[in-house]
Amino acid sequence: MNAYLLSLLVFSPLLGIVMVALMPKNEERTIKQFGFFGTLPPLFLSFFLCSQYYSGMALSSFSMKVDWIRFGNLEMYDPKLFTVNFELGLDGLSLIFLLLTTIISSLAALASIYIKQGWKGYYLLFLILEIGMLGVFTAENLILFFIFFEMTLIPAFFLIGRWGSLEREKASYHFLIYNGIGSAILLVAILILFARTGTTNIAALTQMMTMGGVSLFAPISGSMKYGLCLAFLIAFAIKLPVFPFHSWMVRVHAEAPPAIVMIHAGVLLKIGAYGIIRFGMGIFPEQYKSLAFVIVLMGVISFLYGALLAMVQTDFKLVLAYSSISHMGIVMMGLGALNEAGLQGAIFQVISHGLIAAMLFFLVGALSERTGTVLLPRLGGLARSMPIFSGFMLACGLASLGLPGMSGFISEFMVFLGLFKSQPLLAAIGVIGLVLTAVYILRAIMQMTFGKNDSLVEKEKRDLKSWEFVPVWVLLGLIISIGVYPNLLGGPLQGTIEAMMLALGGR
Repeated sequence: MNAYLLSLLVFSPLLGIVMVALMPKNEERTIKQFGFFGTLPPLFLSFFLCSQYYSGMALSSFSMKVDWIRFGNLEMYDPKLFTVNFELGLDGLSLIFLLLTTIISSLAALASIYIKQGWKGYYLLFLILEIGMLGVFTAENLILFFIFFEMTLIPAFFLIGRWGSLEREKASYHFLIYNGIGSAILLVAILILFARTGTTNIAALTQMMTMGGVSLFAPISGSMKYGLCLAFLIAFAIKLPVFPFHSWMVRVHAEAPPAIVMIHAGVLLKIGAYGIIRFGMGIFPEQYKSLAFVIVLMGVISFLYGALLAMVQTDFKLVLAYSSISHMGIVMMGLGALNEAGLQGAIFQVISHGLIAAMLFFLVGALSERTGTVLLPRLGGLARSMPIFSGFMLACGLASLGLPGMSGFISEFMVFLGLFKSQPLLAAIGVIGLVLTAVYILRAIMQMTFGKNDSLVEKEKRDLKSWEFVPVWVLLGLIISIGVYPNLLGGPLQGTIEAMMLALGGR
């Protein structure tokens, strides 16, 4: 039963897809209920997997492998070569990403109550998107990973282009073009690896590249390994994104519906970090080490660039968009530190930013629903008319700038601890970004909560409804829990981090 549990989890949103598909398209209330309930089976199954892990069960016991595709009659070499199996697996890293995906997906489905039209198509695409995200974090070979990766792009393209704001079509095409370029680079790298090694199994490739395993086919030279590593890094840097591959993401954050931005900022961007860790660092550790300085430099530039631009924005969505670029710079800084503290801090930052960004964009959606605007000059005095909303916004802003006791602090602390050990000069420059982060976060939130009151939108200001407390309390509770007890993440991640450090030759 354990062998098929992951497959059941990945495809469990199909139940919601069937229920939504059978409903008449004008049944708004029922479609929204079925769409939300369709996200609950993977949520419960991910909690079950987590409970099994904490009860002492090895995550490897949930792996599954089924014969799927075989290319030609190549058994004369090795029946295991030039085959692609349907194989899913789990370790501490993928378990954490699975939990992040299922939690944010359920909360985003709840936030989708704000969607005004096309409910049936919206929830069908939403649930297909969730299947793709779950598959990405459990796939055990590169071909299957790529299929699930592409499965996230198409639904996201239509969700942005159909249900977004005024310039939604332009944003959706920017999303598709940039991510399509990244996908093309990724596919070429995968096909070269497959042609040279005869396998796309991640564990087998890791052994061939790092432990002296030899392919029965064409050998892979050092320069080719370097090029393949660079291809993986570029493909996932576009997805993350970092400077200079970031412009598409700003448009998506500004134009996509808030519930989809919860998914996009909370999960989809994190596929970039996951790919860099799993494939760039995991399969090509020696080549990755040689690029560490460039990775850190890109991270520092992104951190400062995003913070500086966030400071001058008057649209709160754009403040959060550039904030995401800045915080993904912190991730790159940790990944380039090449030590345990930096890597652990980078993963913590990925999870922390996913939760914080999801909460911020949920609050943005609630505010936009009430006022019809998120322009800072047109907002003000929310602390008087919406005190509860303002309190949650302030708490989330403090988490984003790294207040001790919240998840943002522990992630940034570990990243800079690791970076000061390996690249002290770049770390010292990066500290400037921490100051800038406090400036743009506090500037925006103080303007909204205590700034000048615009009477044009005063009549639309109402505080949070009862159902809206569910997402904000869940997300804020997780943010505080990780900040107070970081071992919630550190425990499951320990094995993965140790394996990465061993491959990199560090301690």
